[in-house]
Amino acid sequence: MPRPTAAQLAYGSFTVIFSTLAMLLLSQTNSGLGIAVIACAALALGLLVSLTVPQPKTRAAAAAQAASRTAAPAAPPQRQRVPVSVRRETVSAAVSSAAAEPVRERSTP
Repeated sequence: MPRPTAAQLAYGSFTVIFSTLAMLLLSQTNSGLGIAVIACAALALGLLVSLTVPQPKTRAAAAAQAASRTAAPAAPPQRQRVPVSVRRETVSAAVSSAAAEPVRERSTP
């Protein structure tokens, strides 16, 4: 698992601190159980925020993405190579089917 970045740590920490303060002030709870629930909710919210911060791209990934943007269009796919024996069978089948058809000759006027 990669290490958290400075941005992730900062966003997560600020979220935990400010959401805890806001929930404590808004709920006006006095019990220990209420404070524990608010603290757990703030920690979960901070974790969610820190995990949703986008990860920085590595140099290789950034270079590959830049190259794909500027690269020439992809070449058309190459034809599939067919073994010679299959080509011979295809040609001989075409010749035999052509021989079965009557030959039409031009008539001279």
